[in-house]
Amino acid sequence: MCGIAGLAGADAARHEEIVGAMGATQAHRGPDGTMHAAAMDGRAVLAMNTLLIVDPQAMPGPYLDRETGLLLAFNGEIYNYRQQAAAWGIPLGARETDAHFVLRAWAKLGPACVDGLDGMFALALYDPRTGKLFLARDRLGEKPLYWRLDGGRLAFASEVTTLTGYGPAPLVLRPEVLAIETPVGVDTPFQGIQLLAPATVLAFDVATGSLDQHVYWSLADRQPFTGTYREALAKFSVVLAEQVPLRAPACDFALLLSGGLDSSVLAYLLRPPVCVTVRYPGQDRLDESTIAARIAADIGAELVVVEPDPIDFTKVLGHMMSALDYPMGNASTFSEYMAYRKIAERGLKVVVGGLGPDEFLMGYVRHSLVLFGPDAVLAAGMDAYKPLAAKLLHAAGEELDPAEAVTRLVLRGPDPDRRIRDLIAGAMEKADGDVARALTLADLATAWRPLVMTSDKLASAYALERRSPFLARELVELSYRLPADHKISHPAEGKRILRDAAKALGLPREVWGSRDKLGFASPVPTWLNGKLSGWADAEIHTALDQAPAVMRPLLEGGLRSGGRFDRTRMQALMTAAWFHDQTVSAAA
Repeated sequence: MCGIAGLAGADAARHEEIVGAMGATQAHRGPDGTMHAAAMDGRAVLAMNTLLIVDPQAMPGPYLDRETGLLLAFNGEIYNYRQQAAAWGIPLGARETDAHFVLRAWAKLGPACVDGLDGMFALALYDPRTGKLFLARDRLGEKPLYWRLDGGRLAFASEVTTLTGYGPAPLVLRPEVLAIETPVGVDTPFQGIQLLAPATVLAFDVATGSLDQHVYWSLADRQPFTGTYREALAKFSVVLAEQVPLRAPACDFALLLSGGLDSSVLAYLLRPPVCVTVRYPGQDRLDESTIAARIAADIGAELVVVEPDPIDFTKVLGHMMSALDYPMGNASTFSEYMAYRKIAERGLKVVVGGLGPDEFLMGYVRHSLVLFGPDAVLAAGMDAYKPLAAKLLHAAGEELDPAEAVTRLVLRGPDPDRRIRDLIAGAMEKADGDVARALTLADLATAWRPLVMTSDKLASAYALERRSPFLARELVELSYRLPADHKISHPAEGKRILRDAAKALGLPREVWGSRDKLGFASPVPTWLNGKLSGWADAEIHTALDQAPAVMRPLLEGGLRSGGRFDRTRMQALMTAAWFHDQTVSAAA
């Protein structure tokens, strides 16, 4: 997990010291070296925090192509770089990495080369031949990249706080943060700072100051799969078995093993030497460690069990929020943070997790509620989700539109500008009437961003590279194309085709036959209404005393008690911790 930062403008070389400081701000992302370099024409300065994975002896970036003058700062991994180098006739030395490949591919093919990259990445490349700075991100936004335009210069970085340190950026409370706990699209809580959208290439012309952005890939454009289920299962199993192992690093690594379907499949396909699971004593409903232990033993891996308690939460909240850059909703944030900390203590550099199947293969209960209706879901034994199902109650004989049903299920607060409703309605339109595909697109437009951002940012805080093998391009595209009944045929059993593949792989029945999804869920909402209630109230009140009016609604919502699924209080507490940061306070 590396980091990148930089500046492009007519006088960029005069600000080389500033870019060096920007790189130093996020040095934790690359413990193997933070360096910066100016372009040959002095109109761009790029910095890079390097974490060496592919070759521990490689030189840290930025990388310069002396023949063309191209200068590259790169964050991520390209898993097919050797194959593409051969296909495109690009020479690579035995000790050269994916970054060298990207640099030469760009010199040969220009921005069009990004379409051939299968991996996770955020890159910045300056081309002195055209006087343009290019920024690009991977298809699903696994690697973050923020940018801002000030005074004819474009600055960029892997972390928002790097750019808030570059210049003033007033705090803005986006309405959707109250609605779904996270900004959407390219917005951030800081005025003038944007997130580069996934699957996008941005070109900044230094001479004219003009910007151009284009999307190089769209999941919605994939054509539906037309074969039988048997054919689909055969194809899916082959792609799964081929693509997932390609994401295994050559070094020792750890797997986040919850004991659920997704991480268990990864365990059998990747055979990690270390598996890490999170358990909360006294919280039997959240405990899947028994299944995790069985799987770890079956594959010959060491199982590390992390057992956080309420005091741990009070101690790490500040660092956790500093790592996240700003509050974002995710039920497993604390569990994930504690797992990464333990992995880093073991001296490992890479961690693998199971993001993806829930979104692309209908793994969430909200998917079942939309596809089958609340009555069918509750009748299938999912009584624990009555509070969620209640959101879909409507007058007898009245049919609830799928877009309205999805909106009700994802909203956690008011949506006065109808931005969330419009995002979901747009997803429905793109899916051409296929509700399952529409649900995937709706997830990508709303809940997906905090999931991938949390994984990257929390892992990076401990100098770890986070990999998500299920996000392989071929696997994602095939999963999206499948008919709804290939993904889910029973209200309590989503991810049908992955379950059948897991069964064929010989996974324990407890894994592929499990109905209730737990993952790395935590009891933090319960703690904040119980053991930590007084502490939480005090933290929120302290922030309220200092916070501007724009932030008060978010904080005040946390002073009301909620149920075990209600994250309002958690979100308010994260906001309070975030506001305690000096940079955030200054922006406010």
